[in-house]
Amino acid sequence: MGADRQKRDRRTPARMVAYAACGVVLLAGCASMPDRGDLRDVESTPRQDTQVRVFAMPPRDDAPPSEIVQGFLEALTSDDPSFATARQYLTTKAAQSWQPELSTTVLADGPGAEAGRSGGREDGDDYSFTLTGTKVATVDAQQSYTPASGGYDQTVHLTRDKKTEQWRIDVLPQGVVMGKSDFQRNYMSVNKYYFASNTTSAASGQPMAVADPVYVRERVDPTTQMVRSLLGGPTSWLRPVVRSSFPTGTALRKGVSALTPDDQNKLTVPLNDKAAHIGRSKCSEMAAQLLFTIQSVTPTVEEIALRAGGRQLCSLNEDAAAGVAARGSEADPEYLYFIDGHHQLLRMPAGAGGNAKADPVPGALGDGTKPLLSVAVARDEHSAAGVTLDGRSLYVTSTVASGSLGDPLLTSTGKTEADRLTTPTWDAQGDLWIADRNPLDPRLLLLQKGGGKPVEVLTPRLDGRINAVRVAADGARIALVVDKDGKQSLLIGRIERAAGSGDQPSVSVQELRSATPELEQVTAVAWAGDSRLVVVGQESGGVEQVQYVQCDGSIPESGTLPGLTEVTSIAASEDGDKPLFATSKDGLLWLPGGSGWRTLKETASAAFYPG
Repeated sequence: MGADRQKRDRRTPARMVAYAACGVVLLAGCASMPDRGDLRDVESTPRQDTQVRVFAMPPRDDAPPSEIVQGFLEALTSDDPSFATARQYLTTKAAQSWQPELSTTVLADGPGAEAGRSGGREDGDDYSFTLTGTKVATVDAQQSYTPASGGYDQTVHLTRDKKTEQWRIDVLPQGVVMGKSDFQRNYMSVNKYYFASNTTSAASGQPMAVADPVYVRERVDPTTQMVRSLLGGPTSWLRPVVRSSFPTGTALRKGVSALTPDDQNKLTVPLNDKAAHIGRSKCSEMAAQLLFTIQSVTPTVEEIALRAGGRQLCSLNEDAAAGVAARGSEADPEYLYFIDGHHQLLRMPAGAGGNAKADPVPGALGDGTKPLLSVAVARDEHSAAGVTLDGRSLYVTSTVASGSLGDPLLTSTGKTEADRLTTPTWDAQGDLWIADRNPLDPRLLLLQKGGGKPVEVLTPRLDGRINAVRVAADGARIALVVDKDGKQSLLIGRIERAAGSGDQPSVSVQELRSATPELEQVTAVAWAGDSRLVVVGQESGGVEQVQYVQCDGSIPESGTLPGLTEVTSIAASEDGDKPLFATSKDGLLWLPGGSGWRTLKETASAAFYPG
C-alpha cells in the first residue's frame, strides 16, 4: 500500500475492513519438511488477500535441524505480533537476546540455506546453516526503508539441548529476513508527519507538514505502531530539517497497549506526564501531527483527542487541522497548464479532465510574444517562471495581469539548449528552483520569492550533472534527475537552510539517495503526493514505463501505470484526486481513473500542475 492514500481512501471507507472478520492461515512449517539432509530454499509465500492473517506452527518434537531452521524462517513471515512462535525455535538464551525489531532484510526471493562446511552432523550436538539471497532492501529500527543490493550471507547455528534432546537455534543474526513477496504481504508503507523547521506556507504562513514514510506490519495493530513511531521522532534522514511539537520524552501512558477509534471515528491518545503542561497552540500542533499520521493508516479517523495528567488536553478534527498546518496533498490546484504547439502557456480547469477548453494564460507568458521551452506556475497560481525556447533565459511574471516580461532574472551561457537551464520549480514558500546545466559552471540555484539575486545551492557529494529539478511542496525535500555516464537516475535530497552572509541564506541539498534504483533512464518526474512521485523511465534493456515510487525508493503495491512511449513530460498533483497528464509524440494525453491514456485534441510539448 502506498503511503499517499489518505484523501483517496478517506472517501472510500468501505476499503477498510474489520480484521475481526478475517480468515486465519497457518504456515504449516513442518507439513512437508525433510526428516534429514540439507535445508531447501525457503520460498516466499504467495501474495495473500490483505484481510488474511497468517500464523506459524511451533516446532514439533524431535524435529531435525533442517526443519527447525525452515520453521523459524517461515515463522518470521507470520502475523505473530511479538514473534512468540519464532522464539520457540530458539534456545532460551537466544530467545532473550534476539531483537527482531532491529531490522528487516528483504531478499528478491525467500532465503536459501545450505549446511555449513563445519556444520557437524545431525546425530551430533551442533549444526549450522548459511542463509543466502540477493538483497532488495532493508528496513531499519526506525522503520525506514532503504533500497539495497548485493548478496546476503548469514550463519544460523543450532545446538541439541542436553536435557530435552531437541534441536534449537542458539546463534542467529539480529532482525528478521524474508522474501520480497512476504514483505509486501506483511508490511505497509505509511506516512508519519512532522513540521518543516525552516519553511512555512507563503499563502497562509502556516508550518508545512512533511511526510516521513515508514513501513509497519500491516496486521499487527498498525495504528498503535504509528503513534509510537511518531512519538519516537523522525527518521535519521529527515530529522535535520523537521521538528516535532511533542515535548522530549513524550510517550503513550504506561499500560496503554492498543489504540482504537470509537464509533464516532474519534481516536483518544493517552500520553505520559511529559505532555501534561503544554499550551493550547502546541497541543493543536501535536494533534494535527497525530491526525495526519493516523489517517495515513486509518483514513476513517476524523478527530484526535489528547489526554495527559488525568485530563483532556485538546481535541482536533479535520477542519481544524487544516487551520494548524499546510500539506501539499491538501492543496487544490485550480488549473492544469501546458505549453502548446506555438510555445505559449495555456491552461484548463484542473478537475475537468479531457473535456475542458484550454485558454491562454493571462500575462506575457500566454500571449506568444516570447516562445517558451518550459514553465513552472507558482503554487498560488498568481505568477509563473518561464524559460525561453533556446533554454538560455529565465523570466518571472504575473499570471493574473498583463504586463511586459522585463529583464531575465537568470541567463545561461551553455553552448546548446541541452547545456542550459532546466525546467524551473516552486515550493509552497514561494521560492523558485532551477539548475544551470552549463558543463563549465553547473549550478543548482534558488531565487527567494521568485526573484532577487540567485542563491547557489550547495550539493556536496553530488556525482553527475542535474538534468531536472522538482522540489516538494514542503520545501524540505527535492527530487533531482542526475546524469552520470549516460545513466539518468532519480535522487531525493534533504534541503537544509541556515543563515548565510548578508541577506542571502546558506542552502544545501544533503544525503542524496536513489528513488529508482532499478531504472537506468529517467525521462520525466513529478511529485504525486506527500511522499510519492510519478516517474517515467526504463530499466536496462527494458521498455519505457510509467510508475509511482515512494521517495524512500520503495514501490507502492499499485505502482505500475499504463505505459506510454516517447514521453516528454508528466503532470501530477500532490492531491491524488487530480488526474495524471502527459505529453508525448502523440500530443497531450490524460489518464482517467482505471483506464488507459487518452489523447486530447490539444498539441503540447509540456504539461504540469502548479509547483
